Amino acid sequence: MYDHISARVATPADAARMADLLDAFNREYGMPSPGPSVLAGRLHELLSGTTTFAVVAGEPVISVGVVTIRTNVWVDGGIALLDEMYTTPAERSRGLGGAVLTAAVAEAARRGVGEFEIEVDEPDVDAHRFYGRHGFPVRDATTGDRAFVLRKELSGSEAR
Repeated sequence: MYDHISARVATPADAARMADLLDAFNREYGMPSPGPSVLAGRLHELLSGTTTFAVVAGEPVISVGVVTIRTNVWVDGGIALLDEMYTTPAERSRGLGGAVLTAAVAEAARRGVGEFEIEVDEPDVDAHRFYGRHGFPVRDATTGDRAFVLRKELSGSEAR
């Protein structure tokens, strides 16, 4: 455990290091990645706007959380979605991820966001436990219903 864990809101200057981490994340889990240079360009652009922010920890950065904010008819201030979260394997279980998540939720609240969402694949029981410890249960406390987020990728012809 780190004696003093400091997480901060990232700036566009952090884009290259964040891109390296997110590329490593996808490679670790056998997922495709456009590569660090493409990711760095995208992150720099996104972090320069108002609908995306990131929280990082470590010097150099070894933990990252990327959050996007979208408007919503039911929720004042919109909904924040934790799009990506990654801590380098050697630094896991030391509190960095918790610090990043806590800071991301606080930053979303500071920005006036009304709800915070996290998508987790069903078999990822470690992530379910982690997010549950931080107030994001897999089941609704009132109804007992399981949480689901459904998605469909759109090809060029479907998006028109």
